[in-house]
Amino acid sequence: MVRSDGFNSLPTPSPPPAEQKQPPKQWGVTRPLSHAGPSEADIQRTRDLEKFLVASGLYESAEEAAKREEVLDRLKQIVKDWVKELTRLRGYTDQMVEDANALIFTFGSYRLGVHGPGADIDTLCIGPKYVSREEDFFYVLHNILAEIEEVTELQPVPDAHVPVMKFKFDGISIDLLYASISLLVVPDDLDISNISVLEDIDEPTVRSLNGCRVADQILKLVPNIENFRTTLRCLKFWAKRRGVYSNVTGFLGGVNWALLVARLCQFYPNANPSMLVSRFFRVYTLWRWPNPVMLCEIEDDELGFSIWDPRKNPWDRNHLMPIITPAYPCMNSSYNVSASTLRVMMEQFQFGREICEDIELNKAQWSTLFEPYLFFESYKNYLQVDIIAADLDDLRAWRGWVESRLRQLTLMIERDTCGKLQCHPYPHDYVDSSKHCAHCAFFMGLQRKQGEVIQEGQQFDIRQTVDEFRHQINSYIYWKPGMEIYVSHVRRKQLPPYVFPEGHKRSRHIRLMSQQQVDKVSSDGSDACRSDSAERVIKRKKQVDLPELEERREKRQSISPQKQGLSPENICSRVAGGLTECSSAMSGTMKEVAATNESCTLMDGRAPEAVSFNSRHVCTGSSMRMLQLVDRDKELPDDSKTSNQEKHCAENSDTCCNSSSSNSSYGSSSYSGLEPHAALAMMLKSGDGVGSEPVQENVMRHVIEI
Repeated sequence: MVRSDGFNSLPTPSPPPAEQKQPPKQWGVTRPLSHAGPSEADIQRTRDLEKFLVASGLYESAEEAAKREEVLDRLKQIVKDWVKELTRLRGYTDQMVEDANALIFTFGSYRLGVHGPGADIDTLCIGPKYVSREEDFFYVLHNILAEIEEVTELQPVPDAHVPVMKFKFDGISIDLLYASISLLVVPDDLDISNISVLEDIDEPTVRSLNGCRVADQILKLVPNIENFRTTLRCLKFWAKRRGVYSNVTGFLGGVNWALLVARLCQFYPNANPSMLVSRFFRVYTLWRWPNPVMLCEIEDDELGFSIWDPRKNPWDRNHLMPIITPAYPCMNSSYNVSASTLRVMMEQFQFGREICEDIELNKAQWSTLFEPYLFFESYKNYLQVDIIAADLDDLRAWRGWVESRLRQLTLMIERDTCGKLQCHPYPHDYVDSSKHCAHCAFFMGLQRKQGEVIQEGQQFDIRQTVDEFRHQINSYIYWKPGMEIYVSHVRRKQLPPYVFPEGHKRSRHIRLMSQQQVDKVSSDGSDACRSDSAERVIKRKKQVDLPELEERREKRQSISPQKQGLSPENICSRVAGGLTECSSAMSGTMKEVAATNESCTLMDGRAPEAVSFNSRHVCTGSSMRMLQLVDRDKELPDDSKTSNQEKHCAENSDTCCNSSSSNSSYGSSSYSGLEPHAALAMMLKSGDGVGSEPVQENVMRHVIEI
């Protein structure tokens, strides 16, 4: 064989090395569920979604964004001057005064880049170790801010789980936290992600720092920040429209939704927003709670702070929907979720899943997904919580306190009825514009547990539960004259007009159509209990003829004398007219209460001291009424049936609930032994909620019949 010398003189080239495929990067604690990217249809659906979000006004203007930056710059200068002045007053050297510094960090929706017009800015001030929270922050800085003309609605909340100062600066809402770290001088380039900032600080300071540390970690742990932001903005808007956006009432707040969306982005690292929204509902509808949602492994450090660990901490085992923060110390950000609120969220997730499936099949538009939840069409019975104050400033503080305790009312009802009576607290307050006093009202839907086999006519006595809740509210240490609360029962037909967007109740036909949509997305168990409810209502209406209706009306009038006493409307007008009239009426009411129960010693309308007797036996004779509720598909029974059924329920509930409540992490013993102050007792003498229709005396009972 003839060879070419020139060819043979060249070195034989080696074959190209086989390309070693690098495994795809793992985001989170598990491998992704899919690496698939968007199709053309997904890209078009994302365009449509983004257009809808813009049209819905979820993005702020450039002018508002610039104003936020100006406000933050002003705030940074204010806290820096504040620390320098404190350093000088405490006799430090001139060099220390010159080096004295304080920093402002942002967290929450603003830090994550998903805030909208009018949203508040969550901020954290970090100062040196000699500047305290109790005196310097909540006293000295508070007084400095109070003197600034642009600062309004200044409200310090030093006893909150995370101490905060709330105010508006030139119209921009600010939530300001404070953390004093173990440094004499705070450097401008401080890295709060470094665990060293947690050395030698207390638990409230750790919680204050945690918001910024968590926000930074979230942005580091998602594959695509822009897709994460669009998806989160979309789902927060959806949650608000569907009534499941509120950490304080037992649903999910901003950080909870951010963590859920971030974990979803880890599952689908190449998906675009339309894909992520659809898969969000698919994944979390099938999620097996209480398995935790985690963006990374739970880190335990030698600093010794408590972390979420159900293996070591018994109280962590009671969490129903754990969503774990990614920064040390890792905590469950959703410990407020109860069985009732989890049920509501799962129903809404199922609703979202079905709508997204229709959108992918071109059977629905994005606007369908964001239709508001018809809360006042979904239940037959509601609890109405009316609160009144002397002025708007007092109402702001009083409202915040009451709203923060509504979750406890939900937990108490679950505990005392063994979970058979479910509550749906609605995270919105309502104001009757026709009233001239500072007031608002919250509402809770009530129904029996879906799929639960319960005896016909079974009742739940929640008189003691509501009484305990009243005493929790009464423990407010900043109570002022004029702060009133009243809990009442209203049926759907008695809901005040101001809760409806149009100012009036909708027609029966529209309500029936809405109820059918609710039944469609409910669980299998609820289908068995609630199917064809609208049809049965129509049949009942047809079966009731006019003579029978007149007979019922005469019977109701004969056994239901006209309710006497004060109404919240009268009290509301008295508060608006002045507290002197209210005080005189209050004293008369208190004489009646004291005559009924000699153990109730009331102290001049002021917040009460602890007394030795149990709160479950305080003033129930005159100030507590019983509330009778019915199942969604049952009519109100005759009053003659209630006494025996109530006794039967009380016996059963005592047997089954004692063991349940003993294992609960939400004990209520610390709130027993408080008696109501005069203003609260005065409100409880009334039989109606503010703006509700009158309800006869014999029907107002805290006994739930199903």
